[in-house]
Parts: sequence; C-alpha cells; structure tokens
Amino acid sequence: MKSSRFRRPNKPLKVVVVAPVQGVSSETFIRAHIERLPFQTIAWYGMQTDLTDSNGHRIWWWGWWFRAATRRLAPKMNAAVSAFFLAWHLKSTKADAVLAEYGTTGAWLAPACARVNVPLFVHFHGYDAWRADVLEAHRSSYRRMFEIADGIIVVSEPMRDQVISLGATPDQISSSPCGVKPELFAGAQPARQPPRFLAVGRFVEKKAPYLTLLAFAKIYESNPAVTLTMIGTGPLLGSCKRLSAALGLGQAVSFLGNQTPERVAHEMQDARAFVQHSLMAENGDCEGTPVAVIEAQMTGLPVVSTRHAGIPQVVLENETGFLVEEGDIQGMAEAMQRLAESPELAARLGEAARLRALHYFTLDRHIRDLTRMIETKLMQ
Repeated sequence: MKSSRFRRPNKPLKVVVVAPVQGVSSETFIRAHIERLPFQTIAWYGMQTDLTDSNGHRIWWWGWWFRAATRRLAPKMNAAVSAFFLAWHLKSTKADAVLAEYGTTGAWLAPACARVNVPLFVHFHGYDAWRADVLEAHRSSYRRMFEIADGIIVVSEPMRDQVISLGATPDQISSSPCGVKPELFAGAQPARQPPRFLAVGRFVEKKAPYLTLLAFAKIYESNPAVTLTMIGTGPLLGSCKRLSAALGLGQAVSFLGNQTPERVAHEMQDARAFVQHSLMAENGDCEGTPVAVIEAQMTGLPVVSTRHAGIPQVVLENETGFLVEEGDIQGMAEAMQRLAESPELAARLGEAARLRALHYFTLDRHIRDLTRMIETKLMQ
C-alpha cells in the first residue's frame, strides 16, 4: 500500500493493535505496545470476525452467526467476505494505522487494510518467521502482506535476513529487540548469592529445557550445593519433571510454573546466573530475541546460553555471559561450573550486562524505536 498519512496537529495518531490472544503471560511486550506507545491505541484480540476488545467484548455481536453462515463457503470466498466486513469495521474506527502482532496476524489483516487504505505495520516475534508449517500455510498470504505492509518490525538480525528471504524488502524492515523495564529488573548481586541458576521460559522444544537439565546434572554430580529454579509451563514440563527425577536431582531442581513479572524479577535478584539452551526445533521454530535473556542481563545476571537467533546480540561472549553451540551440553555445563565456582566472575559479568542492557535494551528505547518507525513511514 505504502500510502502517506500525516499526523494531525495536536492530536495523537490512532493505532489499532491486533494480537492473537489476550493476557498471555509470556507476551508482556504486546501489552507494553498497547499501553506505552504514544498513540491513541485500540486493542483487538483474536482473528477476523472472532475479535474482542480489551474488556473481552466481541467487536461484532453477530460474529458467531457470520462464521456459521459462511462455514460452507470455499476458503478463498470465506476470506474475501471476512476481509470485506473487517475493512468496513476498520474504517469505522478512523484509525491512522494498524499494528499487527505476529506475521500470521498481519497476513489476514492485510487485505482489509488495503481495501480501506489504512497503513499496516507487522511485528514479527519468532515462530511466525521460522516454523516450517506456518511458513507453508502462509506462503501466498505472506507475499501479499509484504506487498501491502508499510513497515515490518523484527527483533534480531537473523530474523531480518529470514523475513527478506520470505519476500519483504530491506527498506520495509526495522529491527528492535523487545526491551524491559530497568526499574523492575534490577538489583542482582550474583557474588552474594549461592550457586543458584535460574531458567525462565515456556517448556517448548526451541527453549530445550531438557538440555538445561542435562547440563545442570553434570555439575550437580561434583557440586551438590548447586540448585536450579525453572519458571514457566508448556508441553514439555511433565517430561522435564520426570527427567529431573530420573537424573536423581531431587530437591536441587524447583519447578515454579508461570509467575508474574514481579516474581520473576525477585527470582533473578536471588540467582547467581541465568541459563537457557535455545535451539532450532525440528519444525524449524526459532527464537526471536528471548525477553527473559534481556531481563536477566538488565537485572545484572550473567547469562549462559547458545549462539542462537538474537541471543548473541544481547549476550557478549566472555563479557556479559557465555555462549555455546546449540546442543553443546558439555560446554554449557562447563560455563555453569565456572560461575558456580567464582562469585567474582559472576559479579563482573553481571555488572557489565546491566550497563549494556541499560544502553541498548530498555523498554523505553524499544518504544521510541517503534514510534519513530511508524511515524516516519506514515510521513513518507
């Protein structure tokens, strides 16, 4: 579409932010976009005619009837009719732009935005740029989306290259890792803490929590004073609990389930180091730039992780943490052992991590990047 829209004097831009699901604990970055962008934001959640607002109320009370009435239409016809009604409602909001959270959201929004000439910005986050089944299902709709979108946001340089390979043009793309609140994630003193390691993230293949457990088990054999706390839930949680028991880790490993950002920040303050063994999953799924890694560095923790996706942009090897190749359990264990044995090393790396995160990875900086990109594109 690439159309110009000018900001009206003394009146903020009105931006509709569309996300697949409301209130997902691991997606604090979406809530930050809605609450902190300096625009008049309108939040929609869901897909096409099954959309709700921030209060959980349906955008269209007749959406259920529409879905039932069009169920027997051919998929392309159904999509076209859905786009027509979506465009009609989008026009009624008098929005200056739409921000789609995830490429898959942008794909179904694009035809409606084009129909009513509302600029579209699409924020990729991770699986939407990498997972093989997602890319196959959206091959044609992604191409159409890239033709229409005024701007594409990615969270790492590898993701930039991937999105270009999918059909985006370099001048469409802006890169900005999701930032975190420095006032919340602060106060770690790793040298004063026992050798306690912390992992935060969903229990899914691309975060490989089972490999983190295997690395931890290697150092636990020779140093029974070490502990590991794991925060999060997901399909691999049960398997990881059974693996921990089979490895004889007993009380050395704690599984806390989902926790609030405030609880995560507290756990980080009480840790020696943060650990995460991210890798490419069998289905091609990859990280963007893991927010928990940024949170740990901002808190002042050294990070032991992998050379995967955007992680090397956040963690500088031997300066703010240690990185190993994907699948290198022995290397991860050795890095963890170094931090377990040397509180001074953990403190030095953690201090450097905090200073670097304050410069590059605050939430305010990310919001400024996103604001500047949207405003600049609309003025072109």
